[in-house]
Amino acid sequence: MQYGISSHKQACMEQYLKAVLEVNKKVNLTRIDSFKQGLLLHIEDSLGGLPEFMNAPLGPALDLGSGGGFPGVPLSLAAERPIVLLDSVEKKVKAVRTILSDLNLGSSISAQVGRAEERALKSPSSFSVVVARAVSSLPSLCELASPLLHNDGQLICYKSNEYRDELEQAKAISKKVAMKFVSARELVLSDDVTERTIIVFEKSGEPTVKLPRRPGMAQKRPYKE
Repeated sequence: MQYGISSHKQACMEQYLKAVLEVNKKVNLTRIDSFKQGLLLHIEDSLGGLPEFMNAPLGPALDLGSGGGFPGVPLSLAAERPIVLLDSVEKKVKAVRTILSDLNLGSSISAQVGRAEERALKSPSSFSVVVARAVSSLPSLCELASPLLHNDGQLICYKSNEYRDELEQAKAISKKVAMKFVSARELVLSDDVTERTIIVFEKSGEPTVKLPRRPGMAQKRPYKE
Protein backbone atom coordinates (compact mmCIF):
# COMPACT_ATOMS: atom_id res chain seq x y z
CA MET A 1 0.00 0.00 0.00
CA GLN A 2 1.15 3.53 -0.71
CA TYR A 3 2.27 6.14 1.83
CA GLY A 4 4.34 3.71 3.92
CA ILE A 5 1.35 2.35 5.84
CA SER A 6 2.18 -0.60 8.09
CA SER A 7 0.70 -4.02 7.50
CA HIS A 8 -1.17 -3.73 10.81
CA LYS A 9 -2.86 -0.47 9.79
CA GLN A 10 -3.64 -1.91 6.37
CA ALA A 11 -5.24 -4.94 8.01
CA CYS A 12 -7.37 -2.67 10.22
CA MET A 13 -8.58 -0.74 7.17
CA GLU A 14 -9.44 -3.93 5.32
CA GLN A 15 -11.24 -5.29 8.37
CA TYR A 16 -13.27 -2.11 8.58
CA LEU A 17 -14.12 -2.25 4.87
CA LYS A 18 -15.29 -5.87 5.17
CA ALA A 19 -17.53 -4.91 8.09
CA VAL A 20 -19.02 -2.00 6.13
CA LEU A 21 -19.76 -4.24 3.16
CA GLU A 22 -21.44 -6.80 5.43
CA VAL A 23 -23.59 -4.18 7.18
CA ASN A 24 -24.34 -2.65 3.77
CA LYS A 25 -26.53 -5.67 3.00
CA LYS A 26 -29.03 -4.26 5.51
CA VAL A 27 -28.18 -0.55 5.83
CA ASN A 28 -27.24 1.52 2.78
CA LEU A 29 -23.74 2.78 3.60
CA THR A 30 -22.18 2.59 0.14
CA ARG A 31 -23.02 1.88 -3.49
CA ILE A 32 -19.94 -0.34 -3.69
CA ASP A 33 -20.65 -4.01 -3.06
CA SER A 34 -17.34 -5.78 -3.70
CA PHE A 35 -14.20 -5.91 -1.60
CA LYS A 36 -11.96 -5.28 -4.61
CA GLN A 37 -13.91 -2.17 -5.57
CA GLY A 38 -13.90 -1.05 -1.96
CA LEU A 39 -10.13 -1.32 -1.69
CA LEU A 40 -9.77 1.01 -4.66
CA LEU A 41 -12.66 3.44 -4.29
CA HIS A 42 -12.85 3.62 -0.51
CA ILE A 43 -9.47 2.74 1.02
CA GLU A 44 -7.05 3.89 -1.67
CA ASP A 45 -9.18 6.87 -2.63
CA SER A 46 -9.47 7.98 1.01
CA LEU A 47 -5.72 7.75 1.44
CA GLY A 48 -5.24 9.98 -1.59
CA GLY A 49 -5.63 12.95 0.75
CA LEU A 50 -3.27 11.61 3.42
CA PRO A 51 -0.34 13.94 2.61
CA GLU A 52 -2.60 16.98 3.04
CA PHE A 53 -4.18 15.48 6.15
CA MET A 54 -0.76 14.86 7.68
CA ASN A 55 0.31 18.44 6.91
CA ALA A 56 -2.83 20.04 8.31
CA PRO A 57 -2.62 21.83 11.69
CA LEU A 58 -2.67 19.57 14.73
CA GLY A 59 -5.92 19.27 16.60
CA PRO A 60 -9.43 17.83 16.25
CA ALA A 61 -10.49 16.53 12.83
CA LEU A 62 -13.96 16.21 11.31
CA ASP A 63 -15.18 14.11 8.37
CA LEU A 64 -18.14 16.03 6.94
CA GLY A 65 -20.93 13.90 5.45
CA SER A 66 -18.96 10.79 6.31
CA GLY A 67 -21.55 8.19 5.28
CA GLY A 68 -19.87 4.81 5.72
CA GLY A 69 -16.79 6.38 7.32
CA PHE A 70 -14.76 7.35 4.27
CA PRO A 71 -12.34 9.08 4.06
CA GLY A 72 -12.32 9.57 7.83
CA VAL A 73 -11.57 6.06 9.07
CA PRO A 74 -8.62 5.29 6.74
CA LEU A 75 -7.17 8.77 7.35
CA SER A 76 -7.48 8.42 11.11
CA LEU A 77 -5.90 4.97 11.14
CA ALA A 78 -3.06 6.01 8.84
CA ALA A 79 -2.26 9.27 10.62
CA GLU A 80 -3.04 7.98 14.13
CA ARG A 81 -5.21 11.03 14.60
CA PRO A 82 -8.65 11.12 16.29
CA ILE A 83 -11.55 12.12 14.08
CA VAL A 84 -15.28 12.78 14.32
CA LEU A 85 -17.42 11.22 11.58
CA LEU A 86 -20.42 13.52 11.06
CA ASP A 87 -23.47 12.52 9.04
CA SER A 88 -27.09 13.65 9.06
CA VAL A 89 -28.55 10.16 8.52
CA GLU A 90 -29.04 8.53 11.91
CA LYS A 91 -29.24 4.93 10.70
CA LYS A 92 -25.89 5.28 8.95
CA VAL A 93 -24.28 6.73 12.06
CA LYS A 94 -25.68 3.97 14.27
CA ALA A 95 -24.37 1.32 11.87
CA VAL A 96 -20.90 2.90 11.76
CA ARG A 97 -20.85 3.22 15.56
CA THR A 98 -21.53 -0.49 15.89
CA ILE A 99 -18.71 -1.34 13.48
CA LEU A 100 -16.27 0.95 15.30
CA SER A 101 -17.23 -0.62 18.63
CA ASP A 102 -16.93 -4.18 17.31
CA LEU A 103 -13.46 -3.41 15.94
CA ASN A 104 -12.35 -1.51 19.07
CA LEU A 105 -11.83 1.69 17.11
CA GLY A 106 -14.19 3.82 19.16
CA SER A 107 -11.51 5.38 21.35
CA SER A 108 -10.07 7.42 18.50
CA ILE A 109 -12.94 7.56 15.99
CA SER A 110 -16.45 8.69 16.90
CA ALA A 111 -19.56 8.74 14.72
CA GLN A 112 -22.08 11.48 15.42
CA VAL A 113 -25.44 12.49 13.97
CA GLY A 114 -25.86 16.06 12.76
CA ARG A 115 -25.48 18.64 10.06
CA ALA A 116 -22.50 20.92 9.63
CA GLU A 117 -24.54 24.03 10.39
CA GLU A 118 -25.85 22.55 13.65
CA ARG A 119 -22.39 21.43 14.71
CA ALA A 120 -20.99 24.90 13.98
CA LEU A 121 -23.58 26.48 16.28
CA LYS A 122 -22.87 23.94 19.00
CA SER A 123 -19.06 23.93 18.70
CA PRO A 124 -17.88 26.94 16.66
CA SER A 125 -14.25 27.14 15.51
CA SER A 126 -13.47 23.83 17.20
CA PHE A 127 -11.70 21.87 14.45
CA SER A 128 -8.22 22.03 12.95
CA VAL A 129 -9.13 20.15 9.82
CA VAL A 130 -12.35 19.23 7.98
CA VAL A 131 -12.32 16.59 5.25
CA ALA A 132 -15.11 16.11 2.71
CA ARG A 133 -15.50 13.55 -0.06
CA ALA A 134 -18.45 13.45 -2.49
CA VAL A 135 -20.50 15.79 -0.30
CA SER A 136 -21.20 19.09 -2.08
CA SER A 137 -19.77 21.78 -4.33
CA LEU A 138 -16.58 23.60 -3.35
CA PRO A 139 -18.34 26.93 -2.66
CA SER A 140 -20.83 25.16 -0.40
CA LEU A 141 -18.09 23.21 1.38
CA CYS A 142 -16.08 26.38 2.03
CA GLU A 143 -19.17 27.98 3.57
CA LEU A 144 -19.97 24.92 5.69
CA ALA A 145 -16.40 24.41 6.89
CA SER A 146 -15.58 28.02 7.76
CA PRO A 147 -17.53 28.28 11.06
CA LEU A 148 -16.31 24.82 12.08
CA LEU A 149 -12.62 25.65 11.66
CA HIS A 150 -10.41 27.70 13.91
CA ASN A 151 -8.24 30.33 12.25
CA ASP A 152 -5.60 28.65 10.04
CA GLY A 153 -7.57 25.39 10.13
CA GLN A 154 -7.88 23.60 6.79
CA LEU A 155 -10.60 22.13 4.60
CA ILE A 156 -9.48 19.14 2.51
CA CYS A 157 -11.84 18.27 -0.37
CA TYR A 158 -11.84 15.24 -2.66
CA LYS A 159 -12.99 16.07 -6.18
CA SER A 160 -12.92 14.59 -9.66
CA ASN A 161 -10.57 16.22 -12.13
CA GLU A 162 -13.45 18.31 -13.47
CA TYR A 163 -13.09 20.73 -10.59
CA ARG A 164 -11.90 23.94 -12.17
CA ASP A 165 -15.23 25.76 -12.49
CA GLU A 166 -16.10 24.91 -8.88
CA LEU A 167 -12.69 26.07 -7.74
CA GLU A 168 -13.06 29.44 -9.46
CA GLN A 169 -16.50 29.85 -7.89
CA ALA A 170 -15.08 29.01 -4.46
CA LYS A 171 -12.22 31.47 -4.91
CA ALA A 172 -14.72 34.17 -5.89
CA ILE A 173 -16.52 33.92 -2.52
CA SER A 174 -13.45 33.12 -0.44
CA LYS A 175 -13.33 36.50 1.32
CA LYS A 176 -17.03 36.36 2.15
CA VAL A 177 -16.62 33.05 3.98
CA ALA A 178 -13.05 33.68 5.24
CA MET A 179 -11.48 30.80 3.35
CA LYS A 180 -8.39 31.14 1.15
CA PHE A 181 -7.23 28.70 -1.51
CA VAL A 182 -4.05 26.77 -0.66
CA SER A 183 -3.50 23.97 -3.19
CA ALA A 184 -4.93 21.53 -5.72
CA ARG A 185 -3.15 18.25 -6.38
CA GLU A 186 -4.24 15.86 -9.13
CA LEU A 187 -3.65 12.11 -8.91
CA VAL A 188 -4.72 8.86 -10.56
CA LEU A 189 -5.60 5.75 -8.56
CA SER A 190 -3.90 2.40 -9.16
CA ASP A 191 -6.48 1.34 -11.76
CA ASP A 192 -4.91 4.02 -14.01
CA VAL A 193 -8.42 5.29 -14.73
CA THR A 194 -9.90 6.95 -11.66
CA GLU A 195 -8.81 10.57 -11.41
CA ARG A 196 -8.94 12.53 -8.19
CA THR A 197 -8.00 16.04 -7.12
CA ILE A 198 -7.27 16.97 -3.51
CA ILE A 199 -8.12 20.63 -2.90
CA VAL A 200 -7.18 22.54 0.24
CA PHE A 201 -8.62 25.77 1.60
CA GLU A 202 -7.59 27.48 4.82
CA LYS A 203 -9.63 29.52 7.30
CA SER A 204 -8.32 33.06 7.24
CA GLY A 205 -9.80 35.86 9.33
CA GLU A 206 -13.52 36.44 9.83
CA PRO A 207 -16.33 36.03 7.27
CA THR A 208 -18.09 39.15 6.00
CA VAL A 209 -21.41 37.27 6.02
CA LYS A 210 -23.16 35.63 8.96
CA LEU A 211 -22.29 31.95 9.27
CA PRO A 212 -23.62 29.36 9.62
CA ARG A 213 -26.82 29.89 7.69
CA ARG A 214 -29.88 27.68 8.13
CA PRO A 215 -29.32 24.00 7.30
CA GLY A 216 -29.37 23.39 3.55
CA MET A 217 -28.92 27.01 2.48
CA ALA A 218 -25.28 26.53 1.46
CA GLN A 219 -26.39 23.93 -1.07
CA LYS A 220 -29.68 25.50 -2.17
CA ARG A 221 -28.50 29.09 -2.44
CA PRO A 222 -24.70 29.14 -2.50
CA TYR A 223 -23.05 32.50 -2.19
CA LYS A 224 -21.85 34.14 -5.37
CA GLU A 225 -19.24 36.80 -6.04
